[in-house]
Amino acid sequence: MGAQATVSESTERRTLRVALVGNPNTGKTTLFNRICGVRLKTSNFPGTTQEARIGFPSGDRIELIDLPGVYSMEVDEGEGLLCRRVLAGELAPRGEEASAPDVVCVVLDATNLPRSLGLLGEALRRRLPTVVAINMVDVARRRGIHGDEKRLEEILGCPVVVCSARTGEGLDELVAQMERAQVATSGPGGDQEALQRWVDEVSVQVFAGGEDLANQTLTDRLDRAFTHPLLGIVGFALVMTGLFWAIFRLAAYPMDWIDWFFGTLSAWAGEVLGEGILGDLISNGVISGVGATVIFLPQIVLLFFLIALLEDTGYLARAAFVADRLLRPFGLSGHSFVPLLSSHACALPGIMSARAIPDPRDRLATILVAPFMTCTARIPVYVLLVSILFPGRPGMQALAFSGGYVVGAGAGLISALVARRTIVRGPSRAMVLELPDYRVPSLRTALMTALERGWIFLKKAGTVILAISIVLWWLSSYPVGGPSPEGEALRQRASQVSGERASQVSGEGAPQAEGERETLLAQADRLDARHHAEQTFMARIGRAIQPVFEPLGFDRQLTVGILASFAAREVFVSTMSVIVLGDEDLDIEDQSVIERVRSATRDDGTPVFTTSVSLALFVYYILAMQCLPTMAVTAKEAGGVRWAFVQFAWMSGLAYVLGVIVLHVARALGAT
Repeated sequence: MGAQATVSESTERRTLRVALVGNPNTGKTTLFNRICGVRLKTSNFPGTTQEARIGFPSGDRIELIDLPGVYSMEVDEGEGLLCRRVLAGELAPRGEEASAPDVVCVVLDATNLPRSLGLLGEALRRRLPTVVAINMVDVARRRGIHGDEKRLEEILGCPVVVCSARTGEGLDELVAQMERAQVATSGPGGDQEALQRWVDEVSVQVFAGGEDLANQTLTDRLDRAFTHPLLGIVGFALVMTGLFWAIFRLAAYPMDWIDWFFGTLSAWAGEVLGEGILGDLISNGVISGVGATVIFLPQIVLLFFLIALLEDTGYLARAAFVADRLLRPFGLSGHSFVPLLSSHACALPGIMSARAIPDPRDRLATILVAPFMTCTARIPVYVLLVSILFPGRPGMQALAFSGGYVVGAGAGLISALVARRTIVRGPSRAMVLELPDYRVPSLRTALMTALERGWIFLKKAGTVILAISIVLWWLSSYPVGGPSPEGEALRQRASQVSGERASQVSGEGAPQAEGERETLLAQADRLDARHHAEQTFMARIGRAIQPVFEPLGFDRQLTVGILASFAAREVFVSTMSVIVLGDEDLDIEDQSVIERVRSATRDDGTPVFTTSVSLALFVYYILAMQCLPTMAVTAKEAGGVRWAFVQFAWMSGLAYVLGVIVLHVARALGAT
């Protein structure tokens, strides 16, 4: 049958590879999620940071590749070049054999067919079997917009399916037509002018209808507010405040459940396996390491769920438009908005979401500065330090806590400006952004997006964090020393008290003696834990490195806490609890416990947490790169280990210098 042969006749013995292409905001990804359900996977295109989403809508018969949304495939960079290479058979997702797809499915916007026809014409010129999906037909009907899909099918000579990814209308027919797709008999000429003429002619023949004037007026009014130089920024701030409130408020419950689960599991494993290296490894290394990763999953999933909802409503494009005005002076664009926003939950998904930034320089700059955003792992450290700095003053504590977010974001923006003027110098690409229509968001799509992102986080970050946690567990646990002399003395005293109790069985002093014995044993355990922590490899490394941190006012104990934080910043709290209190459980809401930490002393008897040192430590934790998993993801996403080292050197150097400055300024102003 020559060029008219259907795909199913030529690919009877293998999976049918279908490439899904379309303009941004045509509902292409929603359609992909609806068709594929949970039968999908995510990888990369080799040599790029672009994500490849692959789904299997019809068992193993069809393999659907969701290509990035593009306005044109004729550009020689970014998503356009990637789509063109995939259709030419020069590129395939990682792990796939590079070959031209068997079918191209072009997604058109039923509410604006003329705009979508340009990309359709570019796809038809590839002379591949094609099926056309006219999506969002439900929205078009409500607005009185009609397209003659039968006439379009006659003109093209290939299947045209009217569908709605939101309601599911026509999706079964679309999947069926993918197996019967054929090369179109009609298409545009080879030059730009003949493309354009073809689009105009087809538009006249198939497009008819009008826009709902009331809806158009409402959209215009909303846009005037949401993109206004002042009102837009105020609205943006309110929306972001609500988003973060929801994340921290709602995610607190599942985070507590996860913390309880892994704490219980760790204790159970310790009891079952007993004392020894295996039990300690599984209980305190593996389970605790996994728990340290999974505990942040609710915030990450909730963040991406809310972002997906905002994107589906159409507001996120307006937010990016407003953010572009704010970010452009610092060498970034509105495309960096979502990655930087995501980094407030965790820098790992934020860096991974930078793949969607079309300009490579913007993408690299965003990756390098994303860890400056205050992630949730810093929150326990912030709470501890502001409680020490401002005891009994909740107003000042809240102000200092918020200041940590502001300082981190400000440092990130200034660092982006420096990077764009030096190591990633070059002109920024203008942000081309179409403002989509406002619409009711799809909870199904948002949920699937959130779950997919959560799984990516666990898969790519969890393994790295687990490995690092095990290494740091070993450094923090070994060698195992004997009991402390002070602890032994207290235990001997407890034995004497126990003997006294035996002689006072019928006396009134027995309960008092038992209470004293238990208190002595608890004090002995704390002294032994502190003594053990001071003898580990981590403590020895801390003592060796401590002179480096001396200009910041940090002693041996704070140095060990900083080194332990490279597994995860929140480890600082538990590490200091062991070193200072001899107890892993530090209740940062208990003022008596905070007072004990505040009164901790150095080896020479002077306080550890003076006001000036606490301020320097606060600044250091705001700015320093203390997350090895983030460096690993940076190396992968930025294109080389050198960028991870640049990120580490710049952030740590900036934290060190500003920490020293804050220390000496505070002392000059009379702080202790």
